[in-house]
Amino acid sequence: MKARLDRILGIILVILMTCMVIAVLWQVFSRYVMQSPSSVTEELARYLLIWIGILGAAYVAGQQEHLSINLLEEKLDLPNRKKLRILINVLIIFFGITVLIIGGGNLVYVNYILGQSSAALKIPLYIVYLVVPISGILVVIYKVNEIMNPEKYLV
Repeated sequence: MKARLDRILGIILVILMTCMVIAVLWQVFSRYVMQSPSSVTEELARYLLIWIGILGAAYVAGQQEHLSINLLEEKLDLPNRKKLRILINVLIIFFGITVLIIGGGNLVYVNYILGQSSAALKIPLYIVYLVVPISGILVVIYKVNEIMNPEKYLV
């Protein structure tokens, strides 16, 4: 399941990044060559960057490539290293549920109720913020998988 999720999320990130590069290239072209900057591509690039950053953070958490200080882990024997990893993953799951899923869900809900939309694209802002709880769900899935299969992730 993790490999399939990695592949799907990787493809989504590549598509989003490709769209962002195209939007930025068009923005530069329209600004400097056509002398008429496009406000749509500027806003699109901004929102794509948000999605890439937050979904990318979930992807990196699933790959165990996120920034960490592992001084303590290196000094522990294998059983205590497993316990430490489980504790760290439980804390990450707690953060993912409380901040990303619940907090992000509240952010999406408030923007949905208020009916705010973006200036240039006219898309509802709750769609932009929807990436926060989606990322939280992905982080929780990755970390639960790591807790259930610790032998795959210990060095």
